[in-house]
Formats: sequence, C-alpha cells, structure tokens
Amino acid sequence: MKTRKLRMGMVGGGKDAFIGAVHRIAANIDGQIELCCGALSINPEIARESGEMLFLPEDRTYLTYQEMIEKESQMPADKRIDFVTIVTPNFAHFAPAMMALDHGFNVVIEKPIALSLDEAKQLQQKVAETGLILCLTHTYSGYPMVKQARQMVKEGKLGEIRKIMVEYPQGWLSTLTEREGNAQAAWRTDPTKSGKSGCMGDIGTHAAQLAEYISGLKISKLCADLNIVVKGRALDDDGNVLLRFDNGASGVLSASQVAAGEENALKIRVYGEKGGLEWHQQEPNTLLLRWLNEPAQVYRAGQAYLSDIAKHNLRVPGGHPEGYLEAFANIYRNFALTVSAKIHGTTPTEAMLDFPRVEDGVRGMAFIDNVVASSQSDQKWFDFNI
Repeated sequence: MKTRKLRMGMVGGGKDAFIGAVHRIAANIDGQIELCCGALSINPEIARESGEMLFLPEDRTYLTYQEMIEKESQMPADKRIDFVTIVTPNFAHFAPAMMALDHGFNVVIEKPIALSLDEAKQLQQKVAETGLILCLTHTYSGYPMVKQARQMVKEGKLGEIRKIMVEYPQGWLSTLTEREGNAQAAWRTDPTKSGKSGCMGDIGTHAAQLAEYISGLKISKLCADLNIVVKGRALDDDGNVLLRFDNGASGVLSASQVAAGEENALKIRVYGEKGGLEWHQQEPNTLLLRWLNEPAQVYRAGQAYLSDIAKHNLRVPGGHPEGYLEAFANIYRNFALTVSAKIHGTTPTEAMLDFPRVEDGVRGMAFIDNVVASSQSDQKWFDFNI
C-alpha cells in the first residue's frame, strides 16, 4: 500500500527548457510524485533562478548533479529522493544516470538513453547489478489507443502480422535554424551532443520503438538510406529504412525533419492476415481497424469496449481529449506504481510494468548504429546487431 508520494530529483530542465517542464507536468498529473530537488542547469545563475521558480528549498537547489546525488544519498530515508530524472541533451545522460544508480537511486531518462550503444550497455549492466529500475520516456507508447492496438495484436485479432508501415515527418529543420539562435536545433544537429545520427536518432527511434511495441515483434534486419537535405548540416535530417521483423514480416520506416509544414505527424499502420490497424499521433484518441471482407471500425478512447490495459491509462470519459502530456504521465505513473510496489514489498501488476526501460534504450541505440552503418555501406541488408 502506498503511504507517500515518491520523491524526485531532476538533472537539467531549468527555466526555458522545453522537455524539463513536460517531465514535471507529467510527473505531477496523477499526484504520485513530488519534485524535491534539482540540479537544473550547468549555469549556476540559471540553476538558482530555476529552483526559486519551482519553489525548491535553497539547500536542495544544487549547482551540479554530482553535488545533488552525493548529498541526497546522505539524507535520512524519510527525506532523500527515490529517483533521479535526467532531461539533459543526449551527451549528458550517461554520467548522471550511472552515478545515480551507483548511489541507489532509480532513474528516469529522456530518450535516447545515452550517446552510444556502449554507454547504453553499461547502464543495462548496472541496472542488472543493482536491481534498480530505469525508465525511458518513449512517450508515444503511453497513449491509451496505442495500448489498445498492442493488446489487439497480442490477442491475435489481426492474425499473424505481415506488414508494418511507420512514418514520422516533421518540418521544423527545413532551414538551417541551428545557426539562427535555435538552441534545440543547435544541440540536436551537433554530433558531439546528439550522437552519430540526427533525424533517425531523434525521431526515427520513436518510430522503431512504436513499431516493436505495438506488434510485439523485433526488428531483425534493415536496409537504410540517410540524407542531409539542408546544406551545411552535420547530421542526417531525413531518412528511409526497409525493415524485416523476427517473424518474417516486412516494414517501412520513414522519418524526416525537413517535411516542410509538418508538425509531429507520427503515424503507424500494422497489417495482419485478417485486417489492419492505423493510429495517428495528432489524432490520438482514434484507432482505425480495417478488416478483410468486413466493414471498417473506429475505436475511440474512453469507451467501455476498450481493453483493461487501455482503460488503466485513461483519465477522462470519451469525448474529452487526452494527448501528449497524459501519455507522458502514463509512463511516469506506471513507473511510480512499480517503484512504490518495490518499496512496500508487493508485486507490481502487468499494467504497472507497462513502461519502456533499459532494454528499450539499448535497442534504440542499436537501431541508430545499424541504420548509420547500413546507410554508409553498399550492402543491401544488415543484421540487427546489439
């Protein structure tokens, strides 16, 4: 039985940081978590100002993540944090995550999990050694209708899966905005901060994770073509990948950040022997089902006919939109319920355990490595190696 909120410390995410605010809102939606401390910026002045804006105690507004983790680990059990959330750019994920795990703290990390596959594997090993929980915020797997889709595939409603088509077009990098003062674009297009891939590392990994999550299959082979469309850019801003899954199904993954006019148009279609399903991130409360020789169906969020796993991740009746923040909150809530169960010596339910974790992070980094290697080679198909 839960007796208190979980206590969270945050690394990064100070004032004017987009994703830090999203994490805080999501963590707060269900009343399971409270922000108790933070090392919110590498700039001491911004760190202090951010702590004040969030009403953090002065003595728990830290100037470095090292100071935060060290001091929090020395606090009495009834005061110290339960987990650390890391919302820094990719290159600054590994070190604070490893230190937090070494000091006995569970971890939540904004995806991707690290800068390289090697770092991801080290975190996976550390999680195995410590028995702690690492959650990765692959947001789109938190949507209720995505969970409904996954459950229907799992129950065999579509029959054996034959084809998966997933696309993620954005348009925000259609110009060289990283040289025009856009801080988000600057680090995402910098190999030293983002890693070896730009578009595929940033949003292609979301598409790949969603394909595997809904289908229950794993990518086994791929053939990739990455492009730098905007002249002067250092990393790919567009790409296409042919996929093979471990049951023999084929797939196509397309991701682009130079699709002018697009916002976050993530879309997935999954086809089996008996029919197919379709889900759009920009219309998240709707799941389309198309059947062989039968009328199509429209499933809507908030309805009594949905699966228990979808209902577990809903908050309001049908007709009231639930979107990005609520999907993000589902990941935090399920993580929090799992950590609380562990603290109180109870067994978390299947619904509680339904959130991305370190294994997803390793597969995400392996996807990046394999896509980049495939794109740089004349070889048609690459085995998906981890």
